[in-house]
Amino acid sequence: MNTARSSALSTVASSLLLSRSTRFTSLFISSKRRSSTSWNRKYITSLRNTTQIGGVSVNSPLNVARQGQQVRMASKITDWVKPGDSSGEFKRQVSSFRDWISKEPGAKFPPEKGRYHLYVSYACPWATRTLIVRKLKGLEDFISFSSVHWHMGEKGWCFPTPEDTDAAGENVIPDPVPGHEKYTHIREVYFSVDPNYGGRFTVPVLFDKKTNTIVNNESSEILRMLNHVFDDQLPAEYAKLDFYPEPLKTQIEEAHGWIYDGINNGVYKSGFATTQEAYDRNVTTLFDALDKAEKHLAEMGGPYWFGDQLTEVDIRLFPTLIRFDPVYVQHFKCNLRDIRSGYPLLHKYTRDLYWKHPAFKDTTNFLHIKNHYTRSHTQINPHSITPLGPVPDILPLDEEVNAVKAALTK
Repeated sequence: MNTARSSALSTVASSLLLSRSTRFTSLFISSKRRSSTSWNRKYITSLRNTTQIGGVSVNSPLNVARQGQQVRMASKITDWVKPGDSSGEFKRQVSSFRDWISKEPGAKFPPEKGRYHLYVSYACPWATRTLIVRKLKGLEDFISFSSVHWHMGEKGWCFPTPEDTDAAGENVIPDPVPGHEKYTHIREVYFSVDPNYGGRFTVPVLFDKKTNTIVNNESSEILRMLNHVFDDQLPAEYAKLDFYPEPLKTQIEEAHGWIYDGINNGVYKSGFATTQEAYDRNVTTLFDALDKAEKHLAEMGGPYWFGDQLTEVDIRLFPTLIRFDPVYVQHFKCNLRDIRSGYPLLHKYTRDLYWKHPAFKDTTNFLHIKNHYTRSHTQINPHSITPLGPVPDILPLDEEVNAVKAALTK
């Protein structure tokens, strides 16, 4: 992107952060300045209490619906909010397996080439971050991987069968680990390690093929251990890459805190909310955090979160942003604005990572992403209809939506 165009986008972004229009998400229809946080909260309060019918304000259906009973579902894997939880809040499970691959002498899990396998889902943003760092660090020959099918049913993530033709993607295959030939679901990997396991059957899973056990199923820890643990065995071009550099550690951890709660997990807390209050609260926090991220990029100048240094923050934020317009806007009701027309710098940032870095593009599979959310979350989308848009899933670097084009020509 040329300097003039980048400057124009920055100008638009700066203007947007100071002003949000009353009823439209398009970033360019704005008449007066007010803080984005104030806009988010006041607008939601207005929607909550009244609606317009023929130009007349009446008691909102949202307000009326709140008086009804919360919809209750049978307890199962796809219950994202525990039945009977009157808060309506989605509460993410803490990961259970927290060992590390380590270079320490006598380590239980030493960094041996070919010893470990990574189970992922292309649909899952948490799993995608581990695939990104695996590719960035040149670990393709060190750690094998396979992806589950995009569909999640009552038994959790399932492995594709040879007959499946609706889940195309690299290494979307039956469980390839020796001894697992009869496994049909990722849950069987968990039960093979702990027959009494009672948590969710999540991905990613870092599996030790030598001892037939799970090393770790916490994506942030897998990302961090792969940052350096194989460096002694890697070519210099990969060994030198450091996504958690010492001078930025404090800033990285600070960014992780609010980005995780407000954005990464914020889309889920908005989409899985089962009360209006929980939804209002979380979707407002989400867009406040997106506004904060847009402002940060304007101050740093890009192309990465910390200017010219690619870090964990980029690897962890990208999977959420790339899914935002195709899925979260409509499926999770995160629709105060979209990325491509509402956040020019976040839009540029996301596209730069996708189009300029194969590690980000090659690990993004829109087929799995869109089908998983819309056809697995039947409590949200009971007829499993997958929207055709947006078109395209991600815009080329040199294209903009019409509203942005109009602003850039002014």
